[in-house]
Amino acid sequence: MSNDTTAAGDRDPEETREMVRKRYGTIASDSQDCCGDVGIDTTDDDGCCDGDADVTGSERLGYDADDVASVAEGADLGLGCGNPKAFAEMTPGETVLDLGSGAGFDCFLAAEEVGPDGDVIGVDMTPEMVSKARENVAKNDADNVEFRLGEISHLPVADATVDVVISNCVVNLAPEKQRVFDDAYRVLEPGGRVAISDVVQTAPFPEDVKMDPDSLTGCVAGASTVDALESMLDSAGFEAIEIAPKDESTEFISDWDADRDLSDYLVSATIEARKPARHT
Repeated sequence: MSNDTTAAGDRDPEETREMVRKRYGTIASDSQDCCGDVGIDTTDDDGCCDGDADVTGSERLGYDADDVASVAEGADLGLGCGNPKAFAEMTPGETVLDLGSGAGFDCFLAAEEVGPDGDVIGVDMTPEMVSKARENVAKNDADNVEFRLGEISHLPVADATVDVVISNCVVNLAPEKQRVFDDAYRVLEPGGRVAISDVVQTAPFPEDVKMDPDSLTGCVAGASTVDALESMLDSAGFEAIEIAPKDESTEFISDWDADRDLSDYLVSATIEARKPARHT
């Protein structure tokens, strides 16, 4: 039996992917950031992002001002629900893979962590995002960063070549989450790890939220419960699984929808797990 138990589990997977691809292709094609810096009106239900006149969207998500300032304009779209850099413990020389890399913000931060001897790979299924991210490589002088077009459930990455898999509020968008974790396991070196920021479902969604395309593509209706995520990670083969909800995330999640408080149903969480090391 599949462990892909999500609020939007009855949708056709390809239909879901196309809706997500269309939405984020539109965001990428815009010449301005999605949130925060440009004061997006949150009544438009942009999900995965927020508006605040005093700080950038990314600072509300857990990045500090130095993180935001260190990346050239155009990479930080204010998207996400956390900061994987804060707990991924990336070290010089490691190879990092970012699932759903968008315009490259987390990749460029990761490149600073792993240094010139490390490598960073971003994978995104939206051609417009990949194009935008590749343009940002030169702006950020990031020779050790590359972006590949592909789905996170079918990663264009070789087996056992990655030290750490990161992601920021993207796994919830995937219609086949078990395949995402299975493929993350495949590409990790023995002893490698995942460090993912995502939303988790804390209460059943109302029917109108479950069936609303904007809620699905806005990082709401596709959220899984902690138990479901733990089961999927375990089925993939991971160990040392830790999923920690972040209560402080209710502050920005409550801004995602003008008609209801989504923090009644969602919370951001850190998701960590490790691929077993080889036995000697």
